[in-house]
Amino acid sequence: MPDHALLPLTALGARTPRVDSVGGLTITEVPDVALASLACRRGCDAALAATAEALLGVALPPVAGWAGTGPYGVFWTGPGQWMVEAPYATHEDLPDRLKAVVDDAGSVTEQSDAWVRFDVEGEHALALFERLCALDLGRMPAATVQRTAIDHLGCFVQCREAGRRYGAYGPRSAAASLHHALLTAARSVSRDRKVFP
Repeated sequence: MPDHALLPLTALGARTPRVDSVGGLTITEVPDVALASLACRRGCDAALAATAEALLGVALPPVAGWAGTGPYGVFWTGPGQWMVEAPYATHEDLPDRLKAVVDDAGSVTEQSDAWVRFDVEGEHALALFERLCALDLGRMPAATVQRTAIDHLGCFVQCREAGRRYGAYGPRSAAASLHHALLTAARSVSRDRKVFP
């Protein structure tokens, strides 16, 4: 029998998450996230809201909202749809936990290997995203999420700390492209800060 000693790799193909620091900006690959999508079934809004809140500890957020407490975070992705996040190390079975609680009130789909998250932090984070997408992040308060395109990729941008800390979810299959776009924009911001302090 062959010995298949498989080792987990991050979306960028390494054993450890990638961290890049460029001119006061830090871009961090965040691989330890379990994700599951949650969609409300017709006529089950109240039942889904109650059962999901019992597990997550927070109400399902409204349009463009993000909420979290304890190990869980949840953000709005569309009408009657949310993405639930939790630490992968302790919640690998997140879809099963959700489905057991919401039962027939909602549909749950495993999303962990479909998305990659990069956190961007620093005083010039707004300038970085201004180069990448059409969002007005300067008007985006903490605990909100917007869907946008970054380098032709459909992404979610989370405001974790207004003006300073953001998370960008993009397709895992395009992790290298998204990382390249973020890094290129960070270098551009850094160059501009040197030329126009």
